[in-house]
Amino acid sequence: MLGCKSKKDSAPKPVVTKTTKISLDKVDEVQKGKAYELGKRVLSTCNTSKFKPFNTSEATESVIKNTTEVRLTKTCHNFRLKYGAFKDIKLIEVFRDKKTKANIYRFKADYEKKIANKELRVTMNEKNQVAGIKSLDWINTFK
Repeated sequence: MLGCKSKKDSAPKPVVTKTTKISLDKVDEVQKGKAYELGKRVLSTCNTSKFKPFNTSEATESVIKNTTEVRLTKTCHNFRLKYGAFKDIKLIEVFRDKKTKANIYRFKADYEKKIANKELRVTMNEKNQVAGIKSLDWINTFK
């Protein structure tokens, strides 16, 4: 009697994309403006050392809780030493999270020193609140 094992299909499974890129001209102008203003407000803290805390119409409770002047001051101190003064942010692209229906705004941050290559990612939920905000090194591909 011969035994025979069936081979498992070793073909890679397709990656399910949970985000879709949105054309900048199709993004809600009000939400885009709010994402810009709130993101800029956070990074401007690095220049002024003063942060006006988010309120519940601007951000979710978890973002309000985690975005404190103490935390920002610590991060800003490192950024200022490394990159110089913060100048502005420029919207590069927007993605829509299919699961949460939130928009993820990718801004490229401009600093005094040209060596700075930073991204500010602002996630806005359906209520036009910041649901997430983080700074990372800029890479051209969204991940």
